[in-house]
Amino acid sequence: MQTPLVRCGVAAAVLTLTLCIPSPAARATAPRPDATGPAAGGAARSAGSAARAAAADAGAELVARRAAEAPGALGLSFRRCASVEELPSAVQCAGLRVPLDYARPDGPQISLTVSRVAATGRGGAARQGALVYNPGGPGASGMFFPLVGDLPEWERIGAAYDLVGYAPRGVGRSAPLSCEDPAVRAKGPTQVPPEPSAAYKQQRIAAARAYARGCAQRAGAALPYYSTRDNVRDLHVLRAALGEEKLTFMGASYGTYLGAVYATLHPGHVRRMVLDSAVDPDPRRIWYLDNLDQAPGFERRWYDFRAWAARHHATYRLGATPAAVQASYERVRDAVARTPAGGTVGTGELQAAFLQAAYYDDVWPERAAALSAFLAGDPGALAEQARPDPESAAARENARAVYTAVLCNDASWPAEWETWDRDNTELARRAPFETWANAFLNLPCAYWPVGERQQPVAVGAQPEVIPRTLVVAAERDGATPYPGALELQRRLGGGAALVTEAGAGAHGVVGGRNDCVDRHVERYLLTGDTPGWRVTCAPHPEPAPVSLDDRAARTPGKVPRALLPPVV
Repeated sequence: MQTPLVRCGVAAAVLTLTLCIPSPAARATAPRPDATGPAAGGAARSAGSAARAAAADAGAELVARRAAEAPGALGLSFRRCASVEELPSAVQCAGLRVPLDYARPDGPQISLTVSRVAATGRGGAARQGALVYNPGGPGASGMFFPLVGDLPEWERIGAAYDLVGYAPRGVGRSAPLSCEDPAVRAKGPTQVPPEPSAAYKQQRIAAARAYARGCAQRAGAALPYYSTRDNVRDLHVLRAALGEEKLTFMGASYGTYLGAVYATLHPGHVRRMVLDSAVDPDPRRIWYLDNLDQAPGFERRWYDFRAWAARHHATYRLGATPAAVQASYERVRDAVARTPAGGTVGTGELQAAFLQAAYYDDVWPERAAALSAFLAGDPGALAEQARPDPESAAARENARAVYTAVLCNDASWPAEWETWDRDNTELARRAPFETWANAFLNLPCAYWPVGERQQPVAVGAQPEVIPRTLVVAAERDGATPYPGALELQRRLGGGAALVTEAGAGAHGVVGGRNDCVDRHVERYLLTGDTPGWRVTCAPHPEPAPVSLDDRAARTPGKVPRALLPPVV
C-alpha cells in the first residue's frame, strides 16, 4: 500500500499494508464482487470462482498430507544457506516445493525458500515445535527471522521453538516476480507535485496501465496465482512439512491477515497465533477501502512527528509548533524540486524518506536532523538518507510486484479512474500527506489483466471455534489503524485477546520496543495463556532528540536496542 522502503540493514524491500474507517464517499463507491459486469454474469463468475477455490483447497490438503508423510520429497531438507541469503552459518535453509496452481497439485511446481534455527533448549526448556513468521507486505521476506534468537527479548522463545522464516511465493528466490526492469526506478531524482494536476494524473494512469501490462508479460500464466489464498495454501503445506500437526504462527501487518485467513480456513490446525499490527479483515474492505482509509492514519503520524520535532525546537530549529515544522518541510520540498539534493533526491525521494517517519519513530531524530542540516546549507545528510540505493533496486521492484499482484488478485477494485479521482480528491483535502502517493501505487489494480479476481475470505465465518489467539496493536499506528485490531479481535471470536500499546504509533509492536507487550507475547507463546480480553500497555518512550553532530560523536559500540526487523 506504500512505496517500497528499505531500512535496518535488511536486504528486502519493505512495504506496509494499512487500513482505516471508510469515508462516506468511499463507502458509496466500494466495489461489489460483480462490479465488472451484469448481476447474472457476476453471480456466474462468483460460482465459478468458488468452485476453483474449492478445487485448489482440496489440492492443498493433498499436498499437505504428502508433506506430513514425506517432507523430504518436497525438498524440505535443511542445510547451510546459499550465500545470496546473507545469513550466518547458525541459520539453516531449505527449499519447499509447492504447486503453482493447487487445483493441479501435480502440475508445475515452484520452490519456496525456508530458514530455520533449531530450538536451543536453554535452561532445560522443552521444545514446543516450530514458530513460523511472516513480516507482511505482501512482498516482504521473513528469511531473516531466525536471527532474532540471539536477542535477549527472544531467548526464552528461542529455547522452546524452532524459529522459522520463509520467503512467500514471488519473493526473493521463491519463484521471484517482477513487473518492470528494476533499473527503471533505480536512480533519482523523481519530482512529484504537492497536488497532482490533470496532466500529472494522466501520466500516472499511463504508468499504472504499463505496470499492469508488465506484470502480465513477465509472469505470464502464473500471474493469477499470487494471492492470499495461495499464500495460505503454501503456509498449510509448510506447517505439515515442518512436522507440525498444528501451526504456531506470528504475523505482522499483512501477515495478520494471512494468519486470520489461515485460521478461518484451517481452524483445526491452529495452535497459537500472535497477530501484530492488525489489518482489518472485513471482506467488504479488502482492499480498496482499506487502502483508501490509510491516509488519515498516516496524517496523524505525520502530525506526531512534527509535534515531536516542535517540542525539540532547541535541537533542530525547525519551528516551535507542528505548523512551523510543516513550513520547514515545505521549504525543503520546494528546494529539492528546484535542485535535487545530492543530484538524486527530488520530491518523490523526500516523500518516501519521510513516510518512514510515519511508520517508525526510531527514525525521527535522523530525519529531523537531516531537515535541519539542509536548511542550514548542508544537503549531505538528506541525500544520504533519501537517495535510492541502486543495489537494492531489484529487491524493491520484487517487493512492489508481489505486493501489487496479491492485492490486485485478492479482490475487485474500481475499474473507472473517475472513482479513484473522486475518492482521493476528497480524502486529500483532510489527509494530504500520503493520499495521492498511495493511490498511484495501487492504481495498477484498476487495469489488472487477470479476468477473475478472488473473493475475499470472510474471516471468522467458519463454524468451528478458532483457538485462543493474541492480537497486538499500537493505538496510533498509521499503517494499520487501530479500528482494524478491534475488528480482527471481534471476528476471531471469544478466544482472541487484544494487547494495546496506548498512545504509541510505531508500526510493529512486538520484539524489543515495549517490555510490557513482549512479556504478554512471551507468556502466550510459552504457556498459551492470554492476559485477558483487552489489556493496555503504556507507550514505549519517544526517541531522544539527537543532532547529527551528537550522532557522529557517539561512543563506538553504543547502538540502539535491537528490534525485530521491520514489518510491512
